[in-house]
Amino acid sequence: MSIVLMLVFFVMLVTGLPLFAAMLTTAFAGFAYVGDFSQFRLMIQQFYGGMEPFSLLAIPYFILAGELMGCSGLTPRLLRFAEALVGHLKGGLGYVTVVASIIFAGVNGSAAADASAVGSIMIPAMKKGGYPDSYAAGLTAGSSLIGPIIPPSIFMILFGAMTKTNVGALFMAGVVPGILLGVAFMIMHRVNAGRLNLPRVNTRFSTMGLLKASCGAITALIAPGIIIGGILFGFMTPTESGAVASLYVLLVGFLWTRELDMKGVLKALSNTVRLTSVIFVVIGAATIVGWILSSEQVPQAMAPVVLKYATTPSMVLLLISVIIFVVGMFMEEIAALVLLTPVFSPLAMAAGIDPLHFGIVMTLNITIALITPPMGACVYIVSSVGSVPLEKMFKHIWPFVLVALACQLMLIFVPSISLWLPRMLGY
Repeated sequence: MSIVLMLVFFVMLVTGLPLFAAMLTTAFAGFAYVGDFSQFRLMIQQFYGGMEPFSLLAIPYFILAGELMGCSGLTPRLLRFAEALVGHLKGGLGYVTVVASIIFAGVNGSAAADASAVGSIMIPAMKKGGYPDSYAAGLTAGSSLIGPIIPPSIFMILFGAMTKTNVGALFMAGVVPGILLGVAFMIMHRVNAGRLNLPRVNTRFSTMGLLKASCGAITALIAPGIIIGGILFGFMTPTESGAVASLYVLLVGFLWTRELDMKGVLKALSNTVRLTSVIFVVIGAATIVGWILSSEQVPQAMAPVVLKYATTPSMVLLLISVIIFVVGMFMEEIAALVLLTPVFSPLAMAAGIDPLHFGIVMTLNITIALITPPMGACVYIVSSVGSVPLEKMFKHIWPFVLVALACQLMLIFVPSISLWLPRMLGY
């Protein structure tokens, strides 16, 4: 059955149907395949039921916080802070790009938002500094993958809602893997900085310069502190932390930087509504397909077959990762997450894999798909904001994909990377 639904889905995409319509058509095909047309009435229930979990309310808040930061003048302050911190290193602008992506990851939870915000400023700066345009764009796209791993994370919110896994625990499980991903891209950049003879931004490190940049960026750095600190110390749920962070950025933009006006607020609200609507409609449509697969016990049928050949939890995760990597190359990421999680989650539990470990591996799997051609959304975003030809992006993105896959392998075979922090905090 799963093969039939996959074929129908790809045919619908090729015909040019919008993603949610393709998934709804796939759901109709699933009901027709089963032959029980009386269940059509359940489609509406499943569609709205997929959008019902309270934890999903955090998604628009995190999107809004990121949008307001862009309109409040906080983005340039964060970039100046990153420049003062690592700009003195050889190839300093590349390090600034990675550090900025780590900081932005603590606010919006979206790789696409990171790619757009950081790329629109850093790619022109790197090109002006003598960086090959394909390398500057690739580093920006690769670094944007940190966004959904370091908390908050839209992907983790979706995963937690579907599997009833504690979202706060998932957030904490993503801290170390997110930092690992950032360090991996910095190491890669260090090698390339020497090979390409990339220049420094600053001639030397300046304590006073860092202090001055820190004072300018402190208001912006408080925003991720509110989100992570509120969840870490149990003061707020992820939804509440997103709401508080949005209110904080709103007040800072009006009262401190004074760069935010009603036009900027309306633009941020409009973008938030548009992006949230797209996400939730896809969630609803994918939930129907996932429900059909679950009701027909497709995951239960897959489990004995997979466990026959993958005899350890690590091998099960590796096999799942290979499947998701291939699917992610041709399917939109949120749809892939919502569709595949109900299929693979029972399989992971049957193999004895910790839900938090599986959640982080699943999240990174889906995240890597954001830069894998031909569907990688961040590749298209970076190509657009950086004015880099798409064919160049497709040709030169693979080294960054390989770095992310290396981190994925480390997570699969060393579960403590993701489990250490949440276990220490008592989750």
